Amino acid sequence: MFQRLLLISYAIIWLLLAIQPRYRDDWLLENLLVFAALPVLFWLHRRRPFSKSAAGLLWIFFVLHAIGAHYTYAQMPWLNALADHFSWQRNHYDRLVHFLFGLLLFRPLQEQLAATFHRSTPRLVVTLLILFSASGVYEIVEWLATEWTHPELGIAFLGTQGDQWDAQKDMVLAHLGALLAAWIELHRYEKKAA
Repeated sequence: MFQRLLLISYAIIWLLLAIQPRYRDDWLLENLLVFAALPVLFWLHRRRPFSKSAAGLLWIFFVLHAIGAHYTYAQMPWLNALADHFSWQRNHYDRLVHFLFGLLLFRPLQEQLAATFHRSTPRLVVTLLILFSASGVYEIVEWLATEWTHPELGIAFLGTQGDQWDAQKDMVLAHLGALLAAWIELHRYEKKAA
């Protein structure tokens, strides 16, 4: 029931954010991730249901992604105010969501791997490796999408904001988020064992 409420609330949020996004073409490109991921998540949930906490973490990530798709990650107004206040050279919403990719998706992925990896240490390591790989694959997908679309759309989608090392920094932040999540899970296991 809780997971169903999350899905309904996400659908409402997604539909509201689909109304007049800043750049319609970029919004569509960003949402290809959603169109590909949701059927996979439904299939995984039927196979091995996500816990309430894992479903909540997925919900947070997908809502943040919907917000980024609506405004574009480089022009998220809430972080523009912070960027102005702190004299940052860029809007860091993109960086925040890459970090949260590793942090928020760790538990749902780990839960799905529990049937294959019964011991916690191998499950934590494989979860880390999958998230590390996924962050790199996503950066390649971003690059390819940019190559295949017109330049203005590609620049909006990439959100590099003039940083030639944007992809590498995004991957590092996703890795740090996943490492933090692994550390949290490891301590959770230790508490259960004690």
